Amino acid sequence: MTVTTPPAPCAPQDVRRVACVGAGVIGGGWAAHYLARGYDVTAWDPAPDAEQKLRRLVAAAWPALVRLGLAVGASQDRLTVTATLEEAVADAQFVQESAPEKLELKRDLLTRLDAAAPAGVIIASSTSGYPMTDMQTDAADPGRLVVGHPFNPPYLIPLVEVVGGERTTASAVAWASRFYEVAGKSVITMRREVPGFIANRLQEALWREALHMVANGEATVREIDDSITEGPGLRWAFMGPMLTFALAGGEGGMAHMLDHFGPSLKSPWTRLEAPELDRSLYDAVVAGCDDAADGRTIADLVAERDQGVIDVLRATGRLPQQRTQQQEETK
Repeated sequence: MTVTTPPAPCAPQDVRRVACVGAGVIGGGWAAHYLARGYDVTAWDPAPDAEQKLRRLVAAAWPALVRLGLAVGASQDRLTVTATLEEAVADAQFVQESAPEKLELKRDLLTRLDAAAPAGVIIASSTSGYPMTDMQTDAADPGRLVVGHPFNPPYLIPLVEVVGGERTTASAVAWASRFYEVAGKSVITMRREVPGFIANRLQEALWREALHMVANGEATVREIDDSITEGPGLRWAFMGPMLTFALAGGEGGMAHMLDHFGPSLKSPWTRLEAPELDRSLYDAVVAGCDDAADGRTIADLVAERDQGVIDVLRATGRLPQQRTQQQEETK
């Protein structure tokens, strides 16, 4: 099939209006992010109470966004919730889809968005695992459909992974990557589709091993979380696992590390097959999280998480205004 995507109607830096389709935790987090970066946001979600929930989510996120630093003109008043999908995207210059992770739902919604959005406007899916190749099958113009995979909460975590499907144009991927950068995100433009993308693959491996340890009575939920926040998580805030392991090799770097520790890769330290999520494991994980929360509500934990992320971003020079200053200094 010939890809017919026309040139995007404006440059990434000229976007002023973003549409957020799907207004749950991820879609609402995106809306909060775009509002904080000074965009006009139109949103749509089929739930009857979607507007109330979305405005509550944005209001709850706003104090953290103020501490991060708002763009000029940023305001919660620039959010409009529409009655139909078509209204939400009618004047959009970029579309962020954040529907639930159901392939047929995603496929149908992206087809509808492709039919309704202005010609050339890039449409990005927040999917956390589906390849765009599998979602763009029914779209008339699949060339403009990309994955823009964020991390929760999108208004705080900088990373977004961008990748196209087999029928996505290279120009659409490049445009989306540049737009996210302008919008204050840290972007990985993937060279090829990988199920689960990059960061989720790594998170999933850690998550599966944690579930095995709970299921086998080897560690509690609290011990597992403490082992990360008091251990490697402190390094991972500013240096990833590959460079961290390279340092384990001393002056010899990764080569020495592999020579020395490589044989341990054959040791039975990890079990990547997911454990059976039976009722016993389910109850143990839920009860363990309740114990670890120690009386704190979800709202308390969200506020604690948000402040922690802000502190880490500030300490490592990755607040939006710090990034801008660094870019100016290197010109």
